[in-house]
Amino acid sequence: MEVMRAAAEAEAAGRDVIHLEVGQPSTGAPEAVVAAAQRALVDDRLGYVDPRGIEPLRERIARWYDERHGVAVDPGRVMVTTGASGSCMLAFLSCFDPGDRVAVLEPGYPCYRNDLQTFGIEVVGVPVGLGDGFRPTVAHLEAAGSLDGLVLASPSNPTGTVLRSDELEPILTWARANGVRVIVDEIYHGITYDGPAVSALELDPDAIVFNSFSKYFSMTGWRLGWIVAPAELTEPLENLGANLTISAPTLSQIAAVTAFDSVDVADRNVERYRANRAVLLDGLPTAGLNRIAPADGAFYLYVATDHVGDSSVDVARRWLDELAIACTPGTDFDPVHGVDFVRLSYAGTTDEMQRACERLAGWNA
Repeated sequence: MEVMRAAAEAEAAGRDVIHLEVGQPSTGAPEAVVAAAQRALVDDRLGYVDPRGIEPLRERIARWYDERHGVAVDPGRVMVTTGASGSCMLAFLSCFDPGDRVAVLEPGYPCYRNDLQTFGIEVVGVPVGLGDGFRPTVAHLEAAGSLDGLVLASPSNPTGTVLRSDELEPILTWARANGVRVIVDEIYHGITYDGPAVSALELDPDAIVFNSFSKYFSMTGWRLGWIVAPAELTEPLENLGANLTISAPTLSQIAAVTAFDSVDVADRNVERYRANRAVLLDGLPTAGLNRIAPADGAFYLYVATDHVGDSSVDVARRWLDELAIACTPGTDFDPVHGVDFVRLSYAGTTDEMQRACERLAGWNA
């Protein structure tokens, strides 16, 4: 957020800033979603709805898992939330108690850590590095000591790492055997470059997963996500949701039912991300930036910068000041080793990626 504010100030001063810091699509919602929202504004009262979400949307989400993953999901296990942020909050509160020890990967999405700490839960950082492709293993988890929970993401923010079935299944098996509750963030599903990502539900029907309309369907500001949880958690989730938010935004829910019929639009965006990714992976090494996390999915590159600056915060500041390129310091995602990395988002235009590479190639660190 600080980088975004600084970039906005630079733009207000007349500079041509290339935005590689923002973790959201540069496109808006599919036309069918917008049209459905416009109809609902006229025809619907838009009052409170069931805290679990409107039935047509929960049914459509459940069917999505059958279509995409061949998994039968009871709509009663689906909880619609106020974005994936709401999913995090409800999942953590329903699964863990103050004092529980819950592992998060480093690097990883910072809100996992922040939310857990807010709820009085002990966060256990599990370092995964460039040498192992930022892929967690059972050995990583065993080294963390006794755990009550584990938060995973595939594809990951910031690294773009996608966990294959043969990598995810041993972790889920180990967790079941050791009484560790696993929550899997699948918000970047649909945005992958070497086949679809496996859902944890394919490997464990009682897994807890959450997702969102924000990334694949380009609906960040609509604030709509969902959780699929085992039956014993549906009542706690509903009670928490009813007390904390009453329900997710009604207008967004009505419109989102149509999002699943706009896969062609979403997939065109993914092809643009693929092209942008190729531009950066080809161009960054010419600027001396050649240690990059596996970019299997999402729309990020996690790039080592320890050889071009004292810290990622310093590199981000210099790139904005000297090149008008905004990026996110790795310290957002990893309080220890993030000092050596920056995250670049390639959710913008292909032209922006090309111009970013040109500026970086001419930069004298």
